[in-house]
Amino acid sequence: MAGAAGTEGDTLVARGPRGGGGRARGSNWSGSLILASLTGAFGSSFLYGYNLSVVNAPAVYIKKFYNETWQSRYGFSVNESTLTLLWSVTVSIFAIGGLVGAIIVTPIVKFFGRKCTLLLNNVFAVTAALLMSLSLLAGSFEMLILGRVIMGVDAGISLSALPMYLSEISPKEIRGSLGQVTAIFICIGVFTGQVLGLPEIFGQESRWPYLFGAIAFPSLIQVVILPFLPESPRYLLLEKHNTSEAEKAFQRFLGKDDVSHEIEEVLAESRVQRNTKLVSILQLLRTRAVRWQVVTVVVTMGCYQLCGLNAIWYYTNNIFSEAGISHETIPYVTLSTGAVETLAAVFSGLVIERLGRRPLLIGGFGLMVVFFSVLTVSLTLQNTVHWLPYLSIFCILAIIASFCIGPGGIPFVLTGEFFQQSQRPAAFMIAGTVNWLSNFTVGLLFPFIQAGLQTYCFLVFAAICFAGATYLFFVLPETKNKTFHEISQAFAKRNKVTLEMQEINHYAGERKSSAEQESDFPSSVDNGETKKGIV
Repeated sequence: MAGAAGTEGDTLVARGPRGGGGRARGSNWSGSLILASLTGAFGSSFLYGYNLSVVNAPAVYIKKFYNETWQSRYGFSVNESTLTLLWSVTVSIFAIGGLVGAIIVTPIVKFFGRKCTLLLNNVFAVTAALLMSLSLLAGSFEMLILGRVIMGVDAGISLSALPMYLSEISPKEIRGSLGQVTAIFICIGVFTGQVLGLPEIFGQESRWPYLFGAIAFPSLIQVVILPFLPESPRYLLLEKHNTSEAEKAFQRFLGKDDVSHEIEEVLAESRVQRNTKLVSILQLLRTRAVRWQVVTVVVTMGCYQLCGLNAIWYYTNNIFSEAGISHETIPYVTLSTGAVETLAAVFSGLVIERLGRRPLLIGGFGLMVVFFSVLTVSLTLQNTVHWLPYLSIFCILAIIASFCIGPGGIPFVLTGEFFQQSQRPAAFMIAGTVNWLSNFTVGLLFPFIQAGLQTYCFLVFAAICFAGATYLFFVLPETKNKTFHEISQAFAKRNKVTLEMQEINHYAGERKSSAEQESDFPSSVDNGETKKGIV
C-alpha cells in the first residue's frame, strides 16, 4: 500500500505534521462505528462462540436421536463405537467447515468487499440453522452433521472478514479496543449457548432443536442493520478507487462532515497503490519485508488453539463433581466459566489501548503456564487433601481469564495491524488456516493425549504456552497507536531489509510498468515526511 507516503494502516484519524493534534480520544467512538462493530460481531463472531458451546448441553439427547434413527432404519441399535464416531464427527467437522471458509475468504472479500462478505455469509448461517433445527423432525442425523459443516464455513469466513472490516474502519487510537469486539462476542456467544442449554430453557429432549434454530436470529439482525452502514473506506478507495463513497464512509465513521484531510491522506496511498493488485499467499510468503510478521501470526494463531482451553472444558464437569457439587447443579455452576470468560474479554477491550498488545498477550500466556502447572499438581493430589478440588476450580477460572485477557482476541488484532491493504486478505487466509487446522488437531489428538498422560496432559499445554510467550517476548514489538509504516520499521531489522527495500518489496512487480514505479515512489517518500495520519 502506501509507500513512505500516507502509510498503510487502520486509523481514520489525521495528525498534523508533527504528529500531534487530531480528534479527542472520546470522539473516536462515533455512533456508526459502534453500530457497525456490534452488528458485525453479533452476526459473526457471536455465532462462532455460540456454536462452540451449544452442542454440550443436548449431547445426551442428540446421541439418543442418532441411536433411534439408526434403529428405525436398520432394525437394530447402533453399537457404542459407531455412536462415538458419529458424535465425534458431529463436533469436530465444524473445524473442517471453518478451514474451508478460511480458504475461500480471500477472493470473496476482494470481489464483494468486507461488509458485503459479512452479509452474504448469513446465507450459510441461516441454511445451517434450518438443517440442524429440522433434523429431528426429518429423522435425519445427516442434516445435523451437514449443518455443522456449513456453520463451520460461516465461522471460517466471519473470523477473517470481521477483524479485517473492524481494523479498516477504526481510528488507530481505538483500533485495539475495537478489534477486541471480535473476542468479546465470541465469549458472549459461548455464554449464551450455556444459558440457552439449561434444562429450564432448551436443554430438554423435546426442545434441543431450538438451540440450533436460534442461530438464525443474530444473522437476521445483521441482515436488517448492516446494509445501512458503510463499507470499509479503505476498501472503497484503495481497491475500488471510489472517492465519493469513501468520503461518505469517512463522514459516517468519523462522525464529522469535513473529512478532506483524511481523504487527501488516503489518496496519497491510493496514488501509490492504484496499479497494485491483491497479493497471493505465495507472494506474501516470499516477501522478505513481512517474513517475521507472517511467522508471528502463525505462532499466535497456533498457540490460540493449542494452548489447552479445550482441555479445560473437557475436565470442568469432573472437577466440579469432585468438589462436591451435585450433578443437577453443575450446569448452573458451569455458567461461571462463561461469565468469567466474558468479563475478562471486556476487561481486555477496556485496557488494551493503555497497556498495549504485547503485555496482555505475553502476560496471558505466562499466567496460563502458572495456573496449568498448579492445576496439574492439584488434580494429581486432589484425593489426598479435601480442599484441593476448590483450588482446581480456581485454576480453571484463572486459566480462562488469562486466556481471554490477551491470547483470546489479540491474534486477530495483530493480523489486521501487521499487513498493508493488498496483503491483508492473504494474511487472514493464512491466519484462518492455521487457526482451523490447529482446532481440528486438538480435537483429534486430545483424547489420546488425555488417555496417555491423564492429569499430566496439562503440562503439554503449559509447555506450548511457555514457548509462545517466549517467542513473543523476543520478537513481538508493541503496535499500540502505531501506523503500518511504524510497525514495518519495528520489524525491518529482523527481516534484514532497509525501510526503502520494504517499500520496493511491497510494490515491485505489481505496478503496470517500471516507469510508473519510479515516478510514484519518490513522490510517496516526499508525502511520507508530512502525511502519516491514516493508518
